[in-house]
This record gives sequence, C-alpha cells and structure tokens, in this order.
Amino acid sequence: MTQPFELPHFYLPHPARLNPHLEEARAHSTVWARRMGMLEGSGVWEQADLDAHDYGLLCAYTHPDCDGPALSLVTDWYVWVFFFDDHFLEMYKRTQDRGAGKAHLDRLPLFMPVEPGTPVPEPRNPVEAGLADLWARTVPAMSADWRRRFAVATEHLLNESLWELSNINEGRIANPVEYIEMRRKVGGAPWSAGLVEYATAEVPAAVAGTRPLRVLMETFSDAVHLRNDLFSYQREVEDEGELSNGVLVLETFFGCTTQEAAELVNDVLTSRLHQFEHTAFTEVPAVALEKGLTPDQVAAVAAYAKGLQDWQSGGHEWHLRSSRYMNEGARSGAPWQALSGPGTSAAGVGALLATTGARRWRAHTQVPFPKVGPSLIPEIEMPFPLRLSPALDGSRRHLLEWSRRMGILSEGVWDEDRLAGCDLPLCAAGLDPDATQEQLDLASDWLAFGTYGDDYYPLVYGHRRDLAAARLTTARLAACMPLDDGPVPPPANAMERSLTDLWARTTAGMTPDERRPLKSAVEVMTEAWVWELSNQILNRVPDPVDYLEMRRATFGSDLTLGLCRAGHGPAVPPEVYRSGPVRSLENAAIDYACLLNDVFSYQKEIEFEGEIHNAVLVVQNFFGVDYPTALPVVQDLMNQRMRQFQHVAEHELPTVYDDFGLSEEARSIMQGYVTDLQNWMAGILNWHRNVPRYKDEYLSGRVHGFLPCRAPALPVLT
Repeated sequence: MTQPFELPHFYLPHPARLNPHLEEARAHSTVWARRMGMLEGSGVWEQADLDAHDYGLLCAYTHPDCDGPALSLVTDWYVWVFFFDDHFLEMYKRTQDRGAGKAHLDRLPLFMPVEPGTPVPEPRNPVEAGLADLWARTVPAMSADWRRRFAVATEHLLNESLWELSNINEGRIANPVEYIEMRRKVGGAPWSAGLVEYATAEVPAAVAGTRPLRVLMETFSDAVHLRNDLFSYQREVEDEGELSNGVLVLETFFGCTTQEAAELVNDVLTSRLHQFEHTAFTEVPAVALEKGLTPDQVAAVAAYAKGLQDWQSGGHEWHLRSSRYMNEGARSGAPWQALSGPGTSAAGVGALLATTGARRWRAHTQVPFPKVGPSLIPEIEMPFPLRLSPALDGSRRHLLEWSRRMGILSEGVWDEDRLAGCDLPLCAAGLDPDATQEQLDLASDWLAFGTYGDDYYPLVYGHRRDLAAARLTTARLAACMPLDDGPVPPPANAMERSLTDLWARTTAGMTPDERRPLKSAVEVMTEAWVWELSNQILNRVPDPVDYLEMRRATFGSDLTLGLCRAGHGPAVPPEVYRSGPVRSLENAAIDYACLLNDVFSYQKEIEFEGEIHNAVLVVQNFFGVDYPTALPVVQDLMNQRMRQFQHVAEHELPTVYDDFGLSEEARSIMQGYVTDLQNWMAGILNWHRNVPRYKDEYLSGRVHGFLPCRAPALPVLT
C-alpha cells in the first residue's frame, strides 16, 4: 500500500540505546500474555501479532538501563496497554457501543487500589486479569504518592477512550488545542512517564506537582504522541477510520495537504522537544533549589529526565522497526551519527540542523517595541446575547474609591485615567448580569486586582530584570490568603492590601476546604506572572502549546471559574467538574477569551509595552510569518474554540449528566454554569470592544511605563 505522505526529518539529538536484557523480556512477555488470555482465543491477538509488534524491543529501547526483572515487568505493562487499546477497538469502537464500553471501563479502577492488600474483584477478561496482576507486582516498590499519580494517569488513559469513541460516533475531528489536551490522556504518555520513574528513579513528592516537572511530562507526552501520529496515520485514519490523529487534525484545521500537515506536526513535535530542553536546563534546577532537594533527590530528578529522553529516542527506533506502523523511507532518529546510511546525507543533516536551529534561535530574536499600528480586529463569532447588570454605574463609583483606598493609584503604575481606561465594572457587569450591587462591587475589585497585577509584574520587575523580587512578591501574596481565620502579615504595597481585603470579603463564612481551591487559583495566576517575567528577561517567545496553556493561568481563569462555581453547593459532585467534557467546556471558553484579548491588545502589548506573550506574535514567530498572516490563524482558532464550547454543551454534557446519575437539581445547576460561561464570553467581548485601554487613540496619547515621579518600592527581603 502506498504511503499517504513521506515521513519528515525528525529532531532527536539523543542516540537510542538497547537494553541487554531484551531476549529475557521478549520471552517473559509472551508467556505472560498467554497466561492472561491475550493470545489465541481472545479474538484480538494471535501469537503472530505479539511477535510482529515486538513490545520487548520497544521497552528495551525506551528503558535501556534497567535490570532484567524490571524490564520484563515494564514490557508486561506495555503488552497490557496495547492489548487494551486493540481490545477496546474490536469490542467497542468498531461496534460503536458506548454503553458497553463505559461499563467495561468503570470496573478497571477497582483493580488499582492505592493501599496494598486491598481486595480486588475476580477478573472477567484478559484486560482485567492483566491489570490485577501488574498492579500487585508493581506497587510494593513505589511510594503512596507515586501509586496515586500512576492510578490517575491509568484511569485517564482508559476513560478518555470514550472521548475517541464519541468523536467517531459523531464523525467529528477535534481542533488542535482540544486534540493535544485530550491526546495526552488518551495516548498514555503521562502513564509511560510513570513507568519511567519505576525504571529509573521516583520523582520526589515535593516537586512532582510543580510546573517544571509537569512541563517535562507534558512536552515528553506531546512529542511521543505526535511522533506516533506520524507513523500511525495510515493504519489509524485509512484502515481503522480513526479521527484522533494529529496529522488529520492539522490537515482539517489548515485545509492543507496531508504532506503539509505532516510537516506541521513535525514542527510542533520539534518545538515540544525544544521546550523540554529549555525546561530541563532552566526551570528544573531552579525548582530543585527552591524546594531544597537533597543531592540524592536532585540525582533522582536528573535520572528521570534522562529516562524521558531515552524514551523519545528508543520509541522512535521502535517505530522504525515495528510492523504496526508505516515506516518506509523513514530516517534514523539521529541521522548525523550515520551520514552514509540509507536515507541520510550531509545535505539532509545540514538542512535538519539549520531548520531546528533557526526555529530555536528565532524564539529569542523578537525586537521590542516595533511599530505595528492599530490592532486589526477580524470577524469574531459571538452567538450569545449580551446582558449587563443594572448595578454598573454604582460599581464604577465604588471601584474608584476602593482603588484609592488600596493604594493602587499611588504606586506609579496606574492613575485615575488608566483605571477609567480599563472600565473593569463594565466587564464585571457583563460577566454576571444578575449580580447585586455588593456582588458586582466585589467582582470589579477582583478584576482590578488581577489586571493591576498583570500590568505591575512586567513593568516593575521586568524593567529591573528582578526575578527574585517577583518571586518574593508572589510568596507574600500567598500569605495574604490564610485558610483559617488567622492573622495576615501587614501589607507592604497595594497588591497585598487589596488581596487581603478581597480575601476577607470573599471567604467570610467559608470553611478551610472551601477556601483552598480559591487560594490555589490565585496562586496559579500569580505564579504564571513569574513565568511570563522569566520569558521576558530571556526575550523568549514561548512555544505555542506552552503559551496557550499558561495563558489560561496568566488570565486568571481558574480564579474566575472558582468564583462562578462558589455557590453551586454539594448537589454537583467534584468529580463532575474534573471530568473531561466539563474541563473541555471550561478550557474552550477560557481560550476564546484569552485569544480575544490577544487580538485586541496586540498593539498595546507589542508596540507600547515590548511584550512577547501574545498569541498572534507566538504564531508569527513559530511559522515565521507577518502580522496580517498570523491573525487569521488566531481568529480561526478562536472561532473553533467557540464552536467546541457549543458542541460540548449540546452533545457531551448530557452524557456526563447520565454517566454520573445527576439529580434534576444538579443538572439545573450545571445548565446555569453553562449560561454563566456564555455570559462570561459575551461580556468580555463587549468589554474589549468598548474600553479605551486597547484603542490606538488612547494608547498613542499616553505615557507608557512608570508614571512621572513615581516608582514603586521593591518588597523588603526578610
């Protein structure tokens, strides 16, 4: 069969190595698979299938340094996960039987108890038998923290298969942002990262949940999945009718040829590997120092990062050899190490190095403050009506008085003109059109705090290139939000004063457990401001995927959503909010608003502030195109996110309600939440269209930077 495209040059600088215990793992996994019932008689695999796929070779390449028993156990895990995937395809995807598929998936977590020795049900099929056996053999060697993380990753891998099945049922191809998010769960690379810990060294709990370690896992995952999409396009799309493939997603989104889409997928893959390297060399050492890791713990993190690199290289080599994938004409993962080999040449290597080097170099070459002219505003889809709270005028008066009292207007960052240019009560009035005066005043104050902080960090700390002071400010802000009713430190500046006031007014009557998500949401936002500042100091335009995901944090999205959900009560279980479709709904709304802001604020940020965190600029940098060419890409993505929001609300949420057996009260609350998000998007669009803050005539007539004769003091080191 003719391949649908020529496989591209892959960026993979680390050579693949082969574990010497390969034959031991091959022999063991064959015996184990037969004992679990996965071979003859399973209706899924025969012995020839297992031999051709050669999962022993996969694991010997991806885990080159572990001993024989560990390699055999890891290989059994991969035999199991690929059998699960093919079993689910034959039993549920081909028959499109979602109900039976869900019943199958609902039982599997019972075979992964966090506490060792907990009884499990009697297995009914090879998938259950294999999982029960593997879990019992693996968890004694690992901590409770690892067991919890690995169980969650495994459940995501299993449960999100329903998302793929739903997309096949509807004949729907995801948009790029949705696809990359969901592919992490469906594709299983976060699960693979857990097995890397087993085979190398467990990541200390103190850093396992931090951004640098999360980014290592996510960039590893994205690169693994996109690489697999390139090799498996022919089998998945042409043979199985699969719609969850990155090449198909970009082919559809950009309306380009399959070959062009494959090259784009490889560009994103390369960018994710660059992001992995940047994080490993800059952010991971910093967080290890910040968390006070011991030398042994630092060595464990380094071994884990090296293990992820080995997996990338080894996984590529396995794809070149496995009969499961199209690999005709594929080049070695490290072509410069075999210049005379088939499919490689000095010219080809030079082209590869030039391409990857140019992209990495281009990310650091943005010239600040270019003249870009007024922001170009394209056609923006908004299917939801605008409603405004009648308390708007009262909140405008309140916010001016509150800002004066908090000191926001006396630190050299904002004055009354800049506050009026924001007109944040107009935004709040659209976000919550049914708000009382007190509720709208509080919402306006929160928006002022977030917007002021977003302006403050790059102006004050970016101007001084002072990352340490920014981190100190972030730590002090966290202290302004006690989970109990204990005292807070005396405020040293307007942000601390305003956050202390907001916290007291918002959390009055809340329990510590109710306060915890709100505090976490504020911390996510303030820590994301430090991430932006770090990029600003390095003059580094971020990777597109990292940017879109971090943009949600810098925009204060978790804070806004937390305030929206605060009054929902216990009728809606927390598991509903954590479900894939609800997170997809929220992220679609958030991304729409973030991209909308980037479109309107382009001139303000690029020309007047020297900013690099803007989606239009990120697209320009990644593709090497100009502003008018990048803008339609962002416009299309923004409109796609709106359509995804509508799709999830109409088609996926009713299934969630049924899956969780929600009461009529809970269903009504969730429908109200959908309406809240609709109001949120309509209100934000109306605000951007009407405030002076982003208009050329307003920007061109004002001083940018510190206001005359005023410069805020840095926090005092204690």
